[in-house]
Amino acid sequence: MRLNARKLCTRVTLTGHSLFLRGTMDIKELKQKLSERCLELGFELVDFSLSAGMLSLTVDRVEPIDMNIIVDLSHQLNEYLDSINPFDNPYTLDISSLGAEKPLSKEKLHLYINSYVHVHLSQPIKGENIYEGTLVKSDENGITLSYRVKTRTMLVDIAKANISNIRLAVKF
Repeated sequence: MRLNARKLCTRVTLTGHSLFLRGTMDIKELKQKLSERCLELGFELVDFSLSAGMLSLTVDRVEPIDMNIIVDLSHQLNEYLDSINPFDNPYTLDISSLGAEKPLSKEKLHLYINSYVHVHLSQPIKGENIYEGTLVKSDENGITLSYRVKTRTMLVDIAKANISNIRLAVKF
């Protein structure tokens, strides 16, 4: 597991069979096949790159992703790559997640109800432009966040149009 100052991220690297794509498959086709396979396994392929002997994939899902899940997914995708055999030369398969503090899409916030989030606002509310708390409600127009001020639990309603960015947060 690698650690960044702002992001905890799971990563596994496996050495595979080959890197240069065979003549029958192009990069777009490989990306599409891997995206479909990831969906079958319950993941979304959010980033794909192929260069200098490295096939790098970043995956996501609503449920938390830990190192064991990345290891299992790496083995399943490695077997899949062996079965479709898209490469001529050795390659390294590198799979990572978006991390414990992954950015969230405003359109998918309803999937993260009861999750602890960090919200940065475009326009301050009650003099604050950053809130961290539990996502209590989400609809098409806004969210409700439960947060603590010393010993008191407070609620704040935030319009989605006022959200500059939102991500999961680690609660300490």
